[in-house]
Amino acid sequence: MPQPPAATATEPLARALLSDPTRLVFASTDQAQTRAAVGTVFKPHKLTIGGTTLAARMHHAPLGAVSFNRLAYGAEVQIEPGPLDDFLLVQMPLAGHAQIHCGQQQILSDRDMASVLTPSDPVRMRWSHDSDQLIVRVERGALERVCAAHLGHRSQAPLRFELGMGWRRLAAWYQLMHYLADLLALAPDAARHPLTACQLEQLVIGTLLTVQPHSLAEAMRARGKPLAPRHVKQVEEYIHAHAQAPLTPALLAEIAGVSLRGLYAGFREHRGISPMAYLRAVRLERVRHDLLNDPEIDSVTAAALRWGFCHLGRFSVEYRKSFGEPPGQTLRRRGPA
Repeated sequence: MPQPPAATATEPLARALLSDPTRLVFASTDQAQTRAAVGTVFKPHKLTIGGTTLAARMHHAPLGAVSFNRLAYGAEVQIEPGPLDDFLLVQMPLAGHAQIHCGQQQILSDRDMASVLTPSDPVRMRWSHDSDQLIVRVERGALERVCAAHLGHRSQAPLRFELGMGWRRLAAWYQLMHYLADLLALAPDAARHPLTACQLEQLVIGTLLTVQPHSLAEAMRARGKPLAPRHVKQVEEYIHAHAQAPLTPALLAEIAGVSLRGLYAGFREHRGISPMAYLRAVRLERVRHDLLNDPEIDSVTAAALRWGFCHLGRFSVEYRKSFGEPPGQTLRRRGPA
């Protein structure tokens, strides 16, 4: 049976998942079996072996919407999953190194440099033969719910993380990994309890959003300011109720009972966008809902025009930026009417 690399066998983080034999997902020298087994925990992917030998091994411990994993292939491998879509990965090498490409970013990941893989960006990786990685998997839905709770609303902008993470220098994250390792090794039953798992997943997600740079960090910091004034909330409510109506800045200011300057200043300070940008974001969300759910909508053009997007090229760019996929792909996921 393949064994974990000796170089990391004494590190507490490396031992964490080995204490319970039920956490072993597989140990194999077969490429097809390895690809399938890793795919059950993460997603189907292309796996290319650099050489003739393979000594793969994987452990897995679920913690609610988060899981703690350890994976080594025992050979140089090329891994091409494409966009992860439904989850985020934080990959922390315990040994070896890996070349990581995620969207437009790339890094050389080693013992001091982890990689944070944004779900909506295509991924390809090359792991060295001695690469042994501790991997935290976070479900995208749980991550976006925590973001929405911090922001007070679901963000229309995509959440993208900086790829490189100096994980051993980030005290909050590094100590959290050791805490989880100790918990899994010394109190495995506690980690399996639903109430504990829920608290742990929130702790992991909250810490990740705090310590790692990402695209919504500034908006989250802004939410730490005083609550938005009544006229901003009033306009938001009106926009949600009348998103299909011909709304203008002057009309929104009249409804709020403030000047145009006051309306724009309130949105800029408390939401980080203009009221008309907020309206576009709400309408984009309505388009997405229709593409996924309304059987009467049989084309992207019909959905876009319904919600006031007449410039289809600009609409497609905004849609993809907001949801990480073109509108036509969203419609195809709904299938035939």
